[in-house]
Amino acid sequence: RETGTSMTFSVFVPPQAKTGAKLPVVFWLSGLTSTHINVVEKGEYRRACAELGLILVAPDTSPRGEGVATDPEGGWDFALGAGFYLDAAQQPYAANYRMGSYVAAELPGVIGEHFPADMARKAIMGFSMGGHGALVTALRNPGAYRSVSAFAPISAPSQVPWGHKAFSGYLGGDREAWAQYDACELIARGHRVDELLVDQGEVDAYLHTQLRPDLLAAACAKADLPLTLRMQPGYDHSYYFVSSFIEEHLRWHAARLA
Repeated sequence: RETGTSMTFSVFVPPQAKTGAKLPVVFWLSGLTSTHINVVEKGEYRRACAELGLILVAPDTSPRGEGVATDPEGGWDFALGAGFYLDAAQQPYAANYRMGSYVAAELPGVIGEHFPADMARKAIMGFSMGGHGALVTALRNPGAYRSVSAFAPISAPSQVPWGHKAFSGYLGGDREAWAQYDACELIARGHRVDELLVDQGEVDAYLHTQLRPDLLAAACAKADLPLTLRMQPGYDHSYYFVSSFIEEHLRWHAARLA
């Protein structure tokens, strides 16, 4: 990190840590415009994590600080608050936007050193841009995570406007570079996880234009990768949606982290 930049994260440690036991860890990745605090305030995860003995780690969605480049157009869907969980190759973003390496390596290293965490038992999950991040991080790091799930993920960023803007700005025009951070492309190229759990609201305003779970379902079917895709009637793209089903996701992860 360059001088003047910083990364912030939140950690929930359940009461089981008082026994001295090393506990499994779930990483939560948030979506566009969010910080680490969104899930802390709205996620409704504490009761389940306390019961199940899960540490929950929630990083920010981008670097922050004086030296961090912003969107020159002033948009909310690129740069600050929109790191897309990749390692940027284009200037001026390459200097600080290393969210892929941060989430997969740097942050787990910090958690393992400073918290009562069993880093051999990790899971990852996220919402929207963070759902994209969870899928891609798990697919790019085989064996690193026992389980992965997502809420309304940007499933095929190479094929939707949010992804076009982010990938062009961070990675340039090389579509091969884009494919390395696209869950559908990674699955088509043989990257695997044991199974996927995805929840999607049926009245999500971004469902057909930005999220495209249909493309994820097709990619998983073609690759014979087990996917549970649950379309939830009446739910939109909000933390009301997340908070309604996050306990089910945490219980699903806990069974695989046991």
